[in-house]
Amino acid sequence: MILPHPIIAIAGLACETSSFSPARTLRDAFHPKRGLEIIEKYAFLQDGSSLADIAEWKGALIGHALPGGIVVRDDFEHLVKEILDRLAEIIASTPIDGLWFDIHGAMCVEGLDDAEAELLRRIRTVIGPEVLVSSSMDLHGNVSRDLAHQTDLITCYRMAPHEDALETKERACRNLVDLLIASKQTAKLTRPLKAWVSIPILLPGEQTSTRIEPAKSLYSLVPVVEAMEGVLDASIWVGYAWADEPRNHAVVVVTGWDEVIVTEQAERLASIFWRFHKDFHFVAPTGSLSECLDNAIASDNRPFFISDSGDNPTAGGSGDVTLSLIELLQRAEFQEKTGPSVIYASIPGPQAIKIITEAGVGASVTVTAGAQVDNVHSGPVTMTGRVFSIKHGDQDAEIEAVLQVGSIFVILTKLRKPYHHESDFTDLHLHPRSSDIVIVKIGYLEPDLYAMAGGWMLGLTTGGVDQDLQRLGHHRIHRPMWPFDKPFRETPKLKPQLISPSNKPLQVKSR
Repeated sequence: MILPHPIIAIAGLACETSSFSPARTLRDAFHPKRGLEIIEKYAFLQDGSSLADIAEWKGALIGHALPGGIVVRDDFEHLVKEILDRLAEIIASTPIDGLWFDIHGAMCVEGLDDAEAELLRRIRTVIGPEVLVSSSMDLHGNVSRDLAHQTDLITCYRMAPHEDALETKERACRNLVDLLIASKQTAKLTRPLKAWVSIPILLPGEQTSTRIEPAKSLYSLVPVVEAMEGVLDASIWVGYAWADEPRNHAVVVVTGWDEVIVTEQAERLASIFWRFHKDFHFVAPTGSLSECLDNAIASDNRPFFISDSGDNPTAGGSGDVTLSLIELLQRAEFQEKTGPSVIYASIPGPQAIKIITEAGVGASVTVTAGAQVDNVHSGPVTMTGRVFSIKHGDQDAEIEAVLQVGSIFVILTKLRKPYHHESDFTDLHLHPRSSDIVIVKIGYLEPDLYAMAGGWMLGLTTGGVDQDLQRLGHHRIHRPMWPFDKPFRETPKLKPQLISPSNKPLQVKSR
């Protein structure tokens, strides 16, 4: 007897949002994809892939926004309504067996706590309690007990930087398909067990990169646990440090079939995480921007990268804090064209872009940019220089331009954009490998930049994703919490909580 393929819907919203940024995220920022657009986004779901051969996929709506400020409530509600309407349309024509919940896990919405759990709660009102849900997440997301309860399978990235993002999403889908096929074969749906452990640690990604110890060793244990008999998935969430909600902290979840093994291994991973809590340090040497520039100028290592970390747009910063650019422009070393070459990426300035594009390449212009969104940490900056290059059509920035001021090549954008790839620079006729200094609004360096960096320092700059968490003003996170509370008076009790299946009321059984 040939059994029908499982039918799986896809829905979710993803936006890593800083509650300490004055920016607000609107619905258009999510660049929603619908129906077949979702299938086209993921190669592992397309015709000819193994997952497409054994399951039928139905796209509802997904939206992935560039990290930023809190999501405006009306815009969230608009997107949620469309998700629910589209899921209802799918179910009306074809009952579904499963849902892939495609999220990040650190989305903050005005007037809501635990936005992803609330979104899934509403989705459950449409798809019902019996549909299996598999969630894929960023390891910088947050997993409340409620979110863990409402999902049947839940997993996250195991690398930071997130070089395994697509692999993680595919794993979430494959685990879901395998479970559904097994259920069809046995004519019995058995939901796996989930052991959830809260860990009182909240650290920025720049101290928990899996490139370095102790996170490297910690995350190397995940596949070892996952390979154990009776375990389906093991995941460690660092959590998101730049939002202030009770759910913001580290979490371990082990999923599987053997109650003893999943609880023991969840406790083991959580205990090892806590054992390392004093050992997490920044991924690179740190300093003020002035100290970073001094070191970069003195160094023979080229190119020398400096992370403008406090305004990192891929962590939730507004991307338009000008303090670093102002200091750079004031430095005497860079006043003349013959000075050390510097690339600065980047600063948004819609009006500056208008002036530059009207003037054209080669023209001398005076423009003002920055601090249109975040005017709390800095004010606009005015500069005069020669238009070096212009590029139209970028998905994020829309229009980019380079203004040469002395020996500094300042990248300006119509809308904010992260600069993670070498091609982001070479498309603007800039060559970071032959530059003396490259300053990027980023935290840890993404793979392209890391590979080309001769030297690197993490600038401890201010902004919505300030690395100095204590000065941001968290007041809603659970306390005590490392590193906010030093020293801890006693070792926390890291007892796993076995959470009831998603189709039952939330019950927690502590071990």
